[in-house]
Amino acid sequence: MAVASPLLPALVATTLLITISISIFIMRRLGTALVPQPANGPDHSSIASSSQDPIYGILSKALASALPDAVIFPHDEVAFRKSMDSYWAQQECEVVPACVVQPRDAQQLSTAVKILKRVFDGREEGKKDKMGSDKENPVGLFAIRGGGHSPVSGAASVEGGVLIDLSLLREVTPSEDGSSVVIGAGAKWMDVSKVLDERGLAVVGGRNSAVGVGGLTLGGGLSFFSPRFGLVCSNIISYELVLASGAITTASVSSNPDLWRALKGGSSNFGIVTSFTARSFPCVTKTLAAFHECVNRAGASVDNNATTIYDNHAAGPIACFSYVQQLGIQAISVNLVHTKPSPNDKKWPLYWRDSPFKPLWRFWSTCKIRSLTSATDEMNSLNPPGRRQVFATTTIKNDLVTITQTHTAYQDAIASLRPANIKGLVWTLVFQPLVPDWVQKGDANPLGLDDCTDSLVMVSFTVNWNEAQNDEFVKMTTRATIERIEDIAEANKTGHRWRYLNYCAEWQKPFEGYGEENWRFLQEVSGRYDPDGLFQKGCVGGFKLGIGLSEA
Repeated sequence: MAVASPLLPALVATTLLITISISIFIMRRLGTALVPQPANGPDHSSIASSSQDPIYGILSKALASALPDAVIFPHDEVAFRKSMDSYWAQQECEVVPACVVQPRDAQQLSTAVKILKRVFDGREEGKKDKMGSDKENPVGLFAIRGGGHSPVSGAASVEGGVLIDLSLLREVTPSEDGSSVVIGAGAKWMDVSKVLDERGLAVVGGRNSAVGVGGLTLGGGLSFFSPRFGLVCSNIISYELVLASGAITTASVSSNPDLWRALKGGSSNFGIVTSFTARSFPCVTKTLAAFHECVNRAGASVDNNATTIYDNHAAGPIACFSYVQQLGIQAISVNLVHTKPSPNDKKWPLYWRDSPFKPLWRFWSTCKIRSLTSATDEMNSLNPPGRRQVFATTTIKNDLVTITQTHTAYQDAIASLRPANIKGLVWTLVFQPLVPDWVQKGDANPLGLDDCTDSLVMVSFTVNWNEAQNDEFVKMTTRATIERIEDIAEANKTGHRWRYLNYCAEWQKPFEGYGEENWRFLQEVSGRYDPDGLFQKGCVGGFKLGIGLSEA
């Protein structure tokens, strides 16, 4: 184990990666071989007119006229391709919009939303005149992209429509006293940590440097700092956003408090957030049974031997089980983070030294004191962009029998994946804890976890592969495995209704897991701030609240 150079400006975290197989070592050495070169993607220079609704042409022209310096068309090849290639999941790079709008500030975004709303209203009126119904849900007009890190089809992309790309809204501005920071909605967490590292500050933010601030925060958000401060969404002081009317407003505890609460897990159903004001704080340096036991320790003030007080600087362990088809091997990796290590101690922090992870044999370890930026960069490097991706998730109680049977379901799925010979396949099962103490910290939110008394385990799959021809088979296998795990948990009476929105597959319905009262609250707030349903029917991507225009 090595200690990072003392020349680093802000040493904030100890990251421990335990690998109980040679595969991760080999993967890192052969990383370029496992990540395919960009395929010959779609021709971005044109869009087939036969598949393009005329309304998109009208919309594009109106946007270009009002915002000539903010609209990119396919014939602007270099800029357009750069925008298309900035997604994490390869399949999203292949969805071609009619144009890309890159607002430079909230006012430009407001102008774009007003135009979108005008066209949306005209389409809705025309639909009523022709069909006498307002319940049909036509193809959306636009999509919103912050970091572009979701693998869900259409989450931040739209075929032939308008893509609102927030990537120019990425300023990070700490307050004078260091108690808060304003973060542009187009920023990625690497942008945030690089600024805050220099000031010895941190926020309750993402664990992967390439993930976007907007999507993670609006979906709830898990952080290395959740044991101390709660979820990411519960540490946002205020939001600046553009409503469906084009109005620029603020949501905080004193201004539009219902909207403020709804945005804490309600996703992109209420408007387009342009910036988040997050609490900041000083942050400077001065396999299955082990996981289960650690989660038990986190859920109590002392462990079973009453000797170790729980350390809220110890982030929840992330246990990953990966089948790498190209190498024909399986690997187990565990990510352990401590957010307040002793600067002069080259050993593991005491909490992790006393944990059941310490005795496990390790082929390779990256244990060292490092900056938050370095730690999140490592998480990003383990699954870089340029590949096809899919997520899916469920939630169980921290029950060892259910955890073990979940791992068996993962193993059994490998038997069906192996003969399919899916090029570049990495099939990964991830266990992460969610402890009642974490979700009760910070601001209240509508996630439906405030009455949670059991330590939970988020079970998720992150799967990546090379070729589009395998998309449906991989998605089908992932869904079948999740549904089997849910059947196991139901039989054991160890399931839980909540699903982490940011890990959900496109077929899942996370808002149902928030509970009826919270779901209805989100629907009511949506109806109040977006009465005509622009963000329900005009905006593609994200998980919708299941309301129609007539209910708004």
